[in-house]
Amino acid sequence: MLLRSPGLLLLLLSGLRAATQEKEVRAMVGSTVELKCIYPEENSFDLNDLYVYWQISGSNTVVTYYLPKNSSAGHENNHYKNRAHLSLDSMKQGDFSLSLQNVTPQDAQKFNCLVFRESLQLGKILEMEVSLHVAANYSLPVISTPSSESRDPELTFTCRSTNGYPRPNVYWINETDNSPLDKALQNDTVSLNSQGLYDVVSILRIPWTPNMNVGCCVENVLLHQNLTGRSQTERSSGTEGRITETPDSLQKEDNVVIFITLALLLVSVIVAVVIYMGKSKCPHRNYTGRG
Repeated sequence: MLLRSPGLLLLLLSGLRAATQEKEVRAMVGSTVELKCIYPEENSFDLNDLYVYWQISGSNTVVTYYLPKNSSAGHENNHYKNRAHLSLDSMKQGDFSLSLQNVTPQDAQKFNCLVFRESLQLGKILEMEVSLHVAANYSLPVISTPSSESRDPELTFTCRSTNGYPRPNVYWINETDNSPLDKALQNDTVSLNSQGLYDVVSILRIPWTPNMNVGCCVENVLLHQNLTGRSQTERSSGTEGRITETPDSLQKEDNVVIFITLALLLVSVIVAVVIYMGKSKCPHRNYTGRG
């Protein structure tokens, strides 16, 4: 019995139920990952006797496949076209692993590998399920701080981090004692960008506190990674009626100091000149004749 159509093979596979080996793999966005599917015993295989099939678990999405004496081109899902590859030389040795290039966030799926032998009346000799977890590093959080001249009764901090995956956890901390701030004080907006990665904006509003230091933490659970951006705001701790110095008043004070310094220097010069001239005069002497 010969199967030359992937659709007919898929119909056959839908009626098969057997124990499936499961594995988990992690990959970074843009990298190349290998999804292992290896026959457990040492053996050599004739490619004309093999049917190898990779698909997305629970769907009819074809990733790639190999049929003997038949081209596999043109039947893969467009998302995987030219990115999913099998090695014919490796398959001869029982290695039916899938090489997936340029990993994208959409590749975070469960993949099924199935291998049949025609000489065994299309008996299944191997089935493997591989869960692919995809990750991307978030950018270091950047915090926008309130204006030091603001008189609002609360402080507003804005934290931004971009191009990460999967969806992040965001929390704020008080840098003074490293205590977490109440989640009710923050408002998070997480969105997918054109690359299929997540951007996050978190806004923190807290009652006004002088010289407040806060940290914005963006957590990537899959990578076990925490990125923290830190910020500080400064504002006068006095009452609202307190008068703060302006640059003009400071400039006037500087001018007064300079004037007093020059005056003191001039007085010192005058005193020094008077003393010098006094020492330069010949002393008055009285002469008396000899008696």
